[in-house]
Amino acid sequence: MDNADRPDDVRAANARCARGEHAQRPADPRVVAFYNSLTSTYPDRGPRATMTGSPWATAPLHAAADHITMRLDESCPDAVLETIERLAGELNLDLLDLQDGTVYPPPVKAR
Repeated sequence: MDNADRPDDVRAANARCARGEHAQRPADPRVVAFYNSLTSTYPDRGPRATMTGSPWATAPLHAAADHITMRLDESCPDAVLETIERLAGELNLDLLDLQDGTVYPPPVKAR
């Protein structure tokens, strides 16, 4: 999404995704980089994705042109969340917590 979008816009986009509505557009390079970086450490496909210790409650992850949906296992280590937050910040991506609807914008980078 555009960096000017508000939290309600992010939640509305998620609702469209949940209904199976996805815009036909080229993949956002930031989303591609996020997915590739995240799954290089925490695979969502193949034998490692279903092993004990995988952080994913559902695999493979849902990947679309403008978002990735991740469902984390209850026992997921904090390091996974920290990696997700770090990558989102580096790539200037919002995070939406589906449990409570909170949208976390990318952190402001120190100059």
